[in-house]
Amino acid sequence: MEFSYERAFARNIGLVTEAEQKRLRQTRVGLAGMGGVGGAHLQALARIGIGAFHLADPDRFDVVNFNRQLGASMPTVGRGKAEVCAQIAAEINPEASLRTFPAGINEENIGEFLSGVDVVIDGIEFFRIEDHRLLHRACRAAGIPVIVAGPIGYGSVVLVFTPQGCSFDEYFKLDDGMTHAEKIVAFGLGNAPGLVSDVDPSHVDIENQRGPALVSACMLAAAAAATEVLKIVCGRGRFVPAPHGIYYDPYRRRVLTMRPRPSLTRTLRGRILRWLSFRRFPAVRAMHERELAERNAAEAGAPAARERIQPLTLTSS
Repeated sequence: MEFSYERAFARNIGLVTEAEQKRLRQTRVGLAGMGGVGGAHLQALARIGIGAFHLADPDRFDVVNFNRQLGASMPTVGRGKAEVCAQIAAEINPEASLRTFPAGINEENIGEFLSGVDVVIDGIEFFRIEDHRLLHRACRAAGIPVIVAGPIGYGSVVLVFTPQGCSFDEYFKLDDGMTHAEKIVAFGLGNAPGLVSDVDPSHVDIENQRGPALVSACMLAAAAAATEVLKIVCGRGRFVPAPHGIYYDPYRRRVLTMRPRPSLTRTLRGRILRWLSFRRFPAVRAMHERELAERNAAEAGAPAARERIQPLTLTSS
């Protein structure tokens, strides 16, 4: 059967106008991270009728991805996530313009990744804080809005960062003087309405940067992100950028308003939250203490510790 864009997305009309569908067709979305949440983002956006994508991810599918990543299946094990997801998008919309970045994003290619992009969705793996920061700094400089929508427990957070509004670092209270462990805590607290009790700390592998996630939460995040893209592109609906956001929790049937957390290093309340987080996740505290010891040793001119914090590169959630 011959493909027809108008026929494929005709059932959108009535919730969007024909003129709005045309704008969606002309929109280019950048997706950084094509794993658990990124692959779901892509499929939701492709079925809305977004006409062009830049897809970045250096990782390959594995059996451990089956529980939540929509591109993961036996035929795709070992294949690059960006490549597989591009194929899926092309099967939904053969007319879509698709460009892949199989090395992920980095300082060298971030400008190319953002070239011509109208909206970006941050689907970078949770623990890769410096990759998040790189993406958001570049988008802010380029005047591109960024949507953060990812699984937290049974629910999903939705935050929209605009070039003129609150920045990523401002919202999460991040600075270069913090340890990586502190940045992980700050990012986690900023993405959730509190210390998420749903997550069993014994199943959070800090050293290998892995944690539990459900496909239901990933799909909820994708639905929310796709709706935000539609609102931004079509200029309709209530648009509330960061520092305000929403946390959807279908398990408890609640919707909560998100606001910035206090600085973990500069306020008493923030230091209390950091202490509580370290107490709940001892591995994060151990990472923090190890990094502080390395810093002290370096400042004292002592030999570097054997175990060092490795440079971060983008991987998918």
